[in-house]
Amino acid sequence: MNWIPTFSRRDKLLSDLSEEMRLHIEERAEQLMGEGMSPGEAQQQARRAFGSRTLMEERSREVWQWQTLESIWADVRFALRQLRRSPGFVIAAVLTLALAIGANAVVFAMLNGLFLRPLNVPHGESLYAIQRGNDTYIVQSYPDYLDLRDRNRSFDGLAAYNISQVALDTGKDPSSVWGYETSGNYFDELGVQPYLGRLFHGSDENGPNSAPYIVLTYGYWHTHFQDDRNVVGRQVRLNKHPFTIVGVAPPEFHGTLLFFSPDYFVPMVNQEQIDGWNGLNDRGKRWVFEVMGHLKVGVTPAQATADLNAVGSYLHESYPKDDDQKTFSLVRPGLHGNFFAPAMRAFLTGLMLLAGLILLAACANLGNLFAARAADRGREVALRLALGSSRKRILRQLFTEAVLISLAGGAAGLWVSIALLHRLSTWQAFPQFPMNMPVSPDANVYWAGLLLSLASGFLFGAVPVRQVLRTNPYEVVKAGSTARVGRRLSVRDVLLVVQIAICAVLVTSSLVAVRGLVRSLHSNLGFDPKNALLVDTDLSMAGYSSDKMPAMQKRMIEGMQTIPGVTRVGLVDIPPLHMGWAVTPVFTDATTDLRPSNAVSEAITYKVSPEYFHAAGTALLAGRGFTWHDDKDAPRVALVNREFAGRILSSDADIVGTHYKMPDGTRIEVVGIVEDGKYTANIAEDPQPAMFLPILQSPASDTVLVLRSNRDEQHLAATVRSKLRELDAGLPAFIQTWDEEMNGALFASRVATVSLGVLGLMGAMLSITGIFGMAAFSVSKRLKELGIRMALGAKRKEVLRAALGRPMKLLAFGSVAGLLLGLLATKVLAYIVYQATPRDPFVLAGVVLAMLLLGLLATWIPAQRALSVNPLILLRED
Repeated sequence: MNWIPTFSRRDKLLSDLSEEMRLHIEERAEQLMGEGMSPGEAQQQARRAFGSRTLMEERSREVWQWQTLESIWADVRFALRQLRRSPGFVIAAVLTLALAIGANAVVFAMLNGLFLRPLNVPHGESLYAIQRGNDTYIVQSYPDYLDLRDRNRSFDGLAAYNISQVALDTGKDPSSVWGYETSGNYFDELGVQPYLGRLFHGSDENGPNSAPYIVLTYGYWHTHFQDDRNVVGRQVRLNKHPFTIVGVAPPEFHGTLLFFSPDYFVPMVNQEQIDGWNGLNDRGKRWVFEVMGHLKVGVTPAQATADLNAVGSYLHESYPKDDDQKTFSLVRPGLHGNFFAPAMRAFLTGLMLLAGLILLAACANLGNLFAARAADRGREVALRLALGSSRKRILRQLFTEAVLISLAGGAAGLWVSIALLHRLSTWQAFPQFPMNMPVSPDANVYWAGLLLSLASGFLFGAVPVRQVLRTNPYEVVKAGSTARVGRRLSVRDVLLVVQIAICAVLVTSSLVAVRGLVRSLHSNLGFDPKNALLVDTDLSMAGYSSDKMPAMQKRMIEGMQTIPGVTRVGLVDIPPLHMGWAVTPVFTDATTDLRPSNAVSEAITYKVSPEYFHAAGTALLAGRGFTWHDDKDAPRVALVNREFAGRILSSDADIVGTHYKMPDGTRIEVVGIVEDGKYTANIAEDPQPAMFLPILQSPASDTVLVLRSNRDEQHLAATVRSKLRELDAGLPAFIQTWDEEMNGALFASRVATVSLGVLGLMGAMLSITGIFGMAAFSVSKRLKELGIRMALGAKRKEVLRAALGRPMKLLAFGSVAGLLLGLLATKVLAYIVYQATPRDPFVLAGVVLAMLLLGLLATWIPAQRALSVNPLILLRED
């Protein structure tokens, strides 16, 4: 650190040095004058003998300064002065990088929030969820959870939760809210501390319905109770049952499902009061949404899996009918095991690759601009080389300018991305569900933005390196410029081709996404969502017992049929393409051993009223529909779709009247076949077997009325609400059109279309600026040649071909390369878009047309300039 005192008094040292050199030169001059020289000749001879005073000061300054810091600071100041002289270039470069880095920051923040960052609980890195074997389903039965919790030796403890919807009554009109039913040890195992009051614990549980306590989330307490701290101890009613508010969860805790933000937490032992049925003792009923816990210190996931499989062997031996071939695996919590995670990871990975292409195109664009700028500054570079500057110093100066621009662009892009991410974090994509998008930026996002900025700066700053290294200062000074427009393929040409190819890939991707969305909207759904209104409620919220539900459901149907303009009314427990669905193992009629492994398949199960198929617009292909005589006293019957008939009953021609078995051994007679459709929340699903059961034979508290009408939707919804109040004023309901209900199933396709559309637009903008820059540069450097051609009688077409032929050829090469890459990227696009098919003739034609329009748009202004050349003025100026 001996440079610090020298650095602090450097100015005085330099001043003394300058004075000493002056005195030395004057002393020598006086000696020469004593020898007979004139004063002028003596001064000149003394300076010549002493050497370059400036060089001597520079070398002394390097000895007395912290060379690296001073030199970098000098480069930064000089770069800022240079950039200040080209505001248009700086603005264009900064905006280009801001778009590219901002897009990458947004996608990375989503990857970071959903996959890289652990759950926001203490020691989240050691938290694992338990999944059944390699199955994508992670649900467990409550008795299995208890055995896993008590018999494993690898976890500090295991907690469980399930998602539920209740009618919460605070003394006013009851409202429908979503929350968690959790095991008593849920908060203790996660290490969550209360914000207000207390949380419930395992000691609060003493059997079914023994813990009528509720913990509110901070958000629900803030919006519905206006931060009232006296809410602790207050009694509310959930589905007509009294519960006591014991506390409020901390603001940063939003549960353990990343994109779902609950409103409340209640003990799972009160499940009968919440859901209207009791599954605490039913080992074959898997309804517990997720089981998770912290691994003990020193225990690896492989060891824990082996331990759990030992418990699974015990369950298989003890309960062979319910727990056949019980194995487990560990997955990270937050995305419901392998159910949501693979598709979301594939989507975001594909999106990240395309965002990376945007950044690469931006770097190619800026590299082209930097190369042209270096060519325009060729005389300046040559003069600096001729005056003794090293090529290394000049290159460092160019890299300094590039890094300053990249840092400015990165800062602007991060600022925009942070604002967008904050909007995304509060976005409610589905009004009926409390959503929480964990995409708020953290240190990882900022570091990623900084690294992308620096990498971009060095990447496009390296483009003119070869140009500077090959500069001959004497030839440049003599000729006047290094810029030449020749026939050889230059680095700028290659960069432009790369940029156009990337743009073509992005345009291809966006058009594929549009076509995929169109296919989604026009695929066979198995129902008609047009002119249909859905009235969603749950009779258990209003305190109806299972024996009273069928009568109330029939009253609701009859009441809706009296509304003017309503032509059809049907009822289903869960509509197709809903965010939730039920699956039931199905056995052939000859099967006697009804263990799960002997099931021929699993079928999506619906419970419907007789009028449902007419109201939904589902076609009956064979047999008969249901009637109100298909009640609990009649033989058990079902309607199945064609996929069910072909996969489970091996035929769809003569299966009416055949039977199959349910897990409890009940024989079901097939009385009809309906058309196939889409059932789960994924519209891209493969064909699924589905069965429809009469609501009177399989009662369900979930009730969704399907109203077919041509009336105005808002007026009809108001009339429906009034009719519901007449039937039961305490029954909450959510009303929406079936098209709106499908937003969940179409969410992925629409997000993919918007995302790829934005990336395609950004790629098109970069392509336009790149082609425009090349065309403008080509025209500006050949104005004299073009003037001579026009003076010699060249036609306008020939002038345009000479001026813009090269950029248009590069556009053609880049477009073809990008189209081929788009065709090869089908597998990547399939991760993002439903039925991705770049080979679609509409997509191919659209890409060709889009690239042609981009080329025409980008070359319009340079073409006008080329055609407006006046040869007389140019030759006179020359």
